[in-house]
Amino acid sequence: MNDSKEMKKVMSFLLPLSSQNFNSSIMALQCGIVGLPNVGKSTLFNCLSNAKAQAANFPFCTIEPNVGVITVPDERLNKLAELVKPQRIVPTTVEIVDIAGLVKGASKGEGLGNKFLANIRETDAILHVLRCFENENITHVDGSINPVRDKEIIDTELQLKDLETVESRIAKVQKQAQTGGDKTAKAVYDIYVQYKEALLQGKSARTVQLDKEQAKLVKDLCLLTNKPVMYVCNVDEASAVKGNAYVDAVREAVKDENAEILLVAAATEADIAELETYEERQMFLEEVGLSESGVARLIKSAYKLLNLETYFTAGVQEVRAWTYEKGWKAPQCAGVIHTDFEKGFIRAEVIKYIDFTTLGSEAACKEAGKMSVEGKEYVVQDGDIMHFRFNV
Repeated sequence: MNDSKEMKKVMSFLLPLSSQNFNSSIMALQCGIVGLPNVGKSTLFNCLSNAKAQAANFPFCTIEPNVGVITVPDERLNKLAELVKPQRIVPTTVEIVDIAGLVKGASKGEGLGNKFLANIRETDAILHVLRCFENENITHVDGSINPVRDKEIIDTELQLKDLETVESRIAKVQKQAQTGGDKTAKAVYDIYVQYKEALLQGKSARTVQLDKEQAKLVKDLCLLTNKPVMYVCNVDEASAVKGNAYVDAVREAVKDENAEILLVAAATEADIAELETYEERQMFLEEVGLSESGVARLIKSAYKLLNLETYFTAGVQEVRAWTYEKGWKAPQCAGVIHTDFEKGFIRAEVIKYIDFTTLGSEAACKEAGKMSVEGKEYVVQDGDIMHFRFNV
């Protein structure tokens, strides 16, 4: 084989940006910020929009009035850049959507209910902001501070909408399932019934445990309460590290859900954004006992919530982070750079991040036998440094 003609070792940083055909399915994944009015949703979104002021390489752009494309902070990217000294650094991003505040009766179209539910249906994961602070100058829509009640208001509206969806599907498949001739229809019907029972008990669809095969059968159902969720407890500055009684109540309320909890002091984050230098911002964080800003932690958590991971390409022209879905194999990950990479995939050369940063360069990793050659079945790991070989 004539290596120069039949095979090309392609490093993504050599491709001009205009020629790249990015995998739009991965770039378009979104987290939606939801919550009742006056819980700090907009303040938090505005902090995200000012993220550029909080650290280097934190760009933000608005693609619609309420959608932001925000850089995912990653210390590994900075470390690789220190070693390689590239001409430019390109981080990965995540989309955050600020969804209109919900009120009771949204499932029946009250307030902006229809718009709210339509917007949340389009997102891939939910950041549910709960007010966990006292402030007499900020009126709560229900007159008192009770984050568990607030959570249940939104849960109930989403569950009612999901119940409507499930009952409609049951009506369509019930006759076919009960005749006994169609095993798939029977399996789907049984899952729908499980969902209905859970929803009638005031539980979210995500509490129903399905195996992989069952999940595939009802993938098109797209239930609102089946989306991965993270509860963002908006606290005061004094509670930013350990939380408070409100946060403890939330933890107890969601203990049976497959959900994460994150503490963020939105008002404090807004103050941090006003500081002029990185040093001032770091000093502020240290004074309140934080190692990094709540905004940075929120963005990282949103990325993880979407089941996303990062691999890197590293060369003198560019060090770049690439987003892929956890569990993807090498050809799929190659396709994130360019569709031709996936179509003509031959193999991938892989260096583990820890080896690269320990030994200091690609050449040193090769010499030490720390570069592996992987085929089509290789499952890419978070932090892998990749070079792809493909034929055109």
